[in-house]
Amino acid sequence: MNESGSSQARAWLRHPWRSLRSWLADVPVVDPVERRNAPMVQLVLLVLAVAASLLWIYRIVFSGIPWRSGETVDLLTSLGVIVVCLGGVILIRRGRFQRATRMVLAVVALMLLAASARNGFDGQAYEQPMQVVWLVLAGLIVGRPALWCMYAVLVLAIVLGIATDIAADLPTAAAPPRHAVSDRIGSGIIAATIFLLVTLAIDRSVAALRATLREANRRGDQLALANARLGEEIAERERLTEQLIHARKVEAVGHLASGVAHDFNHLLGLILGHARRGMRSDGLTAAKDALGGIDSAARRATAVAQTLLNFSRRDATRVEVFDANEALAELQPMLTQLFGAGVRLDIEPSAGPARISFDRNQFSLLVLNIATNAHQAMPEGGRFRIAVDAGTTDTVSISFADTGQGMSDEVRGRIFEPFFTTKPAGQGTGLGLAVVANLIAAAGGRIAVDSRPDHGSLFHIELPHGF
Repeated sequence: MNESGSSQARAWLRHPWRSLRSWLADVPVVDPVERRNAPMVQLVLLVLAVAASLLWIYRIVFSGIPWRSGETVDLLTSLGVIVVCLGGVILIRRGRFQRATRMVLAVVALMLLAASARNGFDGQAYEQPMQVVWLVLAGLIVGRPALWCMYAVLVLAIVLGIATDIAADLPTAAAPPRHAVSDRIGSGIIAATIFLLVTLAIDRSVAALRATLREANRRGDQLALANARLGEEIAERERLTEQLIHARKVEAVGHLASGVAHDFNHLLGLILGHARRGMRSDGLTAAKDALGGIDSAARRATAVAQTLLNFSRRDATRVEVFDANEALAELQPMLTQLFGAGVRLDIEPSAGPARISFDRNQFSLLVLNIATNAHQAMPEGGRFRIAVDAGTTDTVSISFADTGQGMSDEVRGRIFEPFFTTKPAGQGTGLGLAVVANLIAAAGGRIAVDSRPDHGSLFHIELPHGF
């Protein structure tokens, strides 16, 4: 035995019932209802085959009762039932569930008729409760037509059995007593009525179960369709959100363009100055100093360009843990360029690390959007202050305060609405603060604003701590 076989044998020895359930359920049946019923049907067929085999082994080997003339036929009938049951199990194991069930029911129906015609109604009296099993099997597994066909077989078996009993009671020269015939017919009607009630109960139960199953499948299909549509809508919303964020980045870069141009002009002036000084100098040392100055200015220009490219490029959201103090320090040159000389910029970091869990590029976009609104609210200059408070709670607080024009209650209530703007047509999209609010909400944070006309604005945000 190979290693896989030995491990399976050990599993059977340790957990026989669990292994049996797994074995019965492991069938290549496609239909989910049939796959659910397959373990029970296999178990019934195996129990019938094993029980019949054990009974006949006991009868032949251990009972000690002399063999009677009619038992040979009974033995052959039982062997037929055993073969059919085992054959049904084999068919189910090969995925042919319906064929196995129909074959078993057909053979059982023929054997019932044959046994009733041979043994009579009285001879089958002790087996009648067992015949309910075939009604249940036909109704639950195959369907209503099979259920009523099996009931018709049982009624026909009752008729054949009563006819056999009456024929057996016929005396040599006279008819059986009238009351004996009526008693037998009455017993047959009672048995047929009982089977009818059982059949009706199974029929109604099967109809209700199948109706419930159809409704559940219909609702499941509707739910799957709705789930698919929801997934498509979420994907579309994420795509539009990414496009909107990218558009806001480009817009923020546009606001920085004049400051960047000024910086580049200054750096180019430095490069040209060092180049002229190097060309006018005669000594090697002076030439090296000029080249060093050119290299330094070029590196600063490269850093400015790379910062803008990194910020404006279109990347998927990547949440990371970083220190808000360090991120604001890196943004300080860009903010200085944005405000120019007319606005005083103050950044007050927290005493200790202020680690947050956020997308770093989106954090830059968030800060620049709030700063852009503050800059537009201070056309004659003023002060913009950023204060970080790591605190002792699960959030990091960042406050943005300006000394601009402020907002009325009506405007303050709508500033986070998409496309809402107080600027003239063509001078604003009304998307900046809406993007800020969405980014903070998506990260599990909160944003609040306090503002009054002519008293400036204070934006207060809370972001989750990064651990």
